[in-house]
Amino acid sequence: MKSLQRALVGFGRFWWDFLVGDTPEIFITVVMMLSVLAGVSMWLHHASAAVYVYPVVVLGALLVSVRRAIKR
Repeated sequence: MKSLQRALVGFGRFWWDFLVGDTPEIFITVVMMLSVLAGVSMWLHHASAAVYVYPVVVLGALLVSVRRAIKR
């Protein structure tokens, strides 16, 4: 039982390090972008609407990232 628990903890830590890593803001941005796209395509019932929303969301994330980098 202890080896199973250790394996599960190791598996969880691997995925946390793989997905989040050193910059959790990138992970949060990607999750938010996917949520917005899913919401637009589900609520508007147009999957093609996501095609128009995606570049706007990516551009916004890029601008926020550049602004944070300039401040540092």
